[in-house]
Amino acid sequence: MKKILLMSDTHGFIDEQILKYVKLCDEVWHAGDIGSFDVVNAISDLKPLKAVFGNIDDAKMRTEFKENIRFMCEELDVWITHIGGYPNNYDLRIKEAIQNYPPKLFISGHSHILKVMYDNKLKLLHMNPGAVGKTGIQSVRTMLQFNVSGQEISDLNVIELEKRA
Repeated sequence: MKKILLMSDTHGFIDEQILKYVKLCDEVWHAGDIGSFDVVNAISDLKPLKAVFGNIDDAKMRTEFKENIRFMCEELDVWITHIGGYPNNYDLRIKEAIQNYPPKLFISGHSHILKVMYDNKLKLLHMNPGAVGKTGIQSVRTMLQFNVSGQEISDLNVIELEKRA
């Protein structure tokens, strides 16, 4: 079993509230708009990090991270991208690929809106952790925490940090 912390849209911001949850997980997955290598280093110093770049990330970040990553966690097929849409409204860039070869867990960021929903047609779970940074439209900073055991996801929790000022 692996305990996962899922975040997105840090926009260069990292603080002790975030790092407290990083310390409690086995791996951190970041769905883009990282914003700074300070974020990467703070997380990577504590736990393994899997991440994709987002639309605000610079050329250096784009050489370090890919636009999409697809991997197995335990026996769970996972796909992470920054701009991916959600069930019934997938981004055109990935729509054909996701329909032809759907993962079991599809993760995107970008919208700053926390969303967890099941795609009955493609038989996949979609997660968007919202935004944990201090830049954007979100009023509450959010992340997701869950366990992966074999092909199963369990103990899904929404982490809400303070309201943005």
